[in-house]
Amino acid sequence: MLIVMDKEATPAQIGVVVRKIEALGYLAQPMPGGERVAIAVLRNPGPVDPAQFLDLPGVVQAIPVTRAYKLVSREVKREDTLISLPGLELGRGRFVVMAGPCAVESELQALTIAARVKAAGARIFRGGAFKPRTSPYSHQGLGKPGLKILKKVRDETGLLIVTEAVDEDSLKLVREYADIVQIGARNMQNFSLLRQAGHCGKPVLLKRGMNATLEEWLMAAEYIMAEGNSQIILCERGIRAMGEHVRYLLDLAVVPVVRRETHLPIVVDPSHAAGRRDLVPPLARAAVVAGCDGLIIEVHHEPEKAISDGAQSLYPDQFAALMQEIQTLRPGGWK
Repeated sequence: MLIVMDKEATPAQIGVVVRKIEALGYLAQPMPGGERVAIAVLRNPGPVDPAQFLDLPGVVQAIPVTRAYKLVSREVKREDTLISLPGLELGRGRFVVMAGPCAVESELQALTIAARVKAAGARIFRGGAFKPRTSPYSHQGLGKPGLKILKKVRDETGLLIVTEAVDEDSLKLVREYADIVQIGARNMQNFSLLRQAGHCGKPVLLKRGMNATLEEWLMAAEYIMAEGNSQIILCERGIRAMGEHVRYLLDLAVVPVVRRETHLPIVVDPSHAAGRRDLVPPLARAAVVAGCDGLIIEVHHEPEKAISDGAQSLYPDQFAALMQEIQTLRPGGWK
């Protein structure tokens, strides 16, 4: 249920409603909006009688929420969430491109790629310091030294940083160095990690699991938001495909559906879906036309020497050409 307060409701009146919800054994989550405060009723095992709240001072409406995911749904919040980053915003028409290598390999590699993607128009640098891999023998990332390299990239180029946390220990490190904490596809339903991400104090990029339905994905976002972190960016990166023509099936139909179902922004990762360089630009262009809020693209200056995912990484010149194409597809261009 969502309790909608009058736009002139006082903090004391909001407090009365919160205490009433808690007295019933539920969790109260105030959600300030543009004009008024709404209070979500959470952890109720069944329907809540609206009559218990309608007579309280300052209450305008008590609206049942039909979705299993409550806080992330449009029923609870109609206006789009704006992701606030240092000197940058994402969502509500602010389109942002994130780019960089799959894995941080060295300081020279990271700085070389960062300079090229920034020159092309990227605002956020992506690079993995911790890498959850299918094979235990594959490169698992540089760890903390990789995070220090990412910090140097930010200090020298001004690009913001998004990088993945794979467990609670790495999350503590990532939150110190990154501007956005990424939760990867393999950890989309790592519920203890999602809860910790809800307390990390940084925006979270939540990738869709390769076998996840839309509802499962949004419920994963709900875990983060229920812990108090509303700065969540959804990322479509492909689901299991039939055949071997691509690594994963990029579900572009989910972009407009997500925009209908939730107030959270959605970015698209065409690199992981394609698994091959030649398919990345057309998938990226299609994602832009579908209405996404941003892209996250793998770029490497020497992909033939890349430790991981070189086959799907664009050369810097290819990335620059793609960025120019994006400008023609979006009236406002890219940021």
